[in-house]
Amino acid sequence: MYENNFPNKRYRHTLEFLQKHVDPAESILDMGVDNPFSEIMRANGFQVENTKGEDLDVDFSRVVQSDADVVTAFEIFEHLVAPFNVLREIKAKKLIASIPMRLWFSPAYRSKTDPWDRHYHEFEDWQFDWLLEKSGWHIKDAAKWTNPTKKIGIRPILRYFTDRYYIVYAERP
Repeated sequence: MYENNFPNKRYRHTLEFLQKHVDPAESILDMGVDNPFSEIMRANGFQVENTKGEDLDVDFSRVVQSDADVVTAFEIFEHLVAPFNVLREIKAKKLIASIPMRLWFSPAYRSKTDPWDRHYHEFEDWQFDWLLEKSGWHIKDAAKWTNPTKKIGIRPILRYFTDRYYIVYAERP
């Protein structure tokens, strides 16, 4: 999945945020297939079950049937056409979700070979907040960070000080 490009900084920040808000005794439903970060969560004592690759725009069955205490969604919602729908179906009272933020100097990501590896949305922070609030979530904490690259050019320089990732902890009453 991440040949020669493992996202160490993103994973470090995500794990720290998760540890701040979730007790390892709480069960987690991680939206998205089993992935390297799922393994990192397990290695740090979290009980994690993943969705199985179903199209979460139309098939919410695993989300609806889950009795997990927490739902995590790390870089998932940008791939969905209608993330509002699945957000409304989550039964857990806690949500931790992260997104890549829209960058004014870079177009939305689109793989030409993998139709699942495309960003339908790249949100600004206020848009993601609004989506969560409109779907019934109350944001309790949030953080952002940059994603510098080791390339040369104008866009790589901009990535040193332009936030790329946004993560939130939200609860449902």
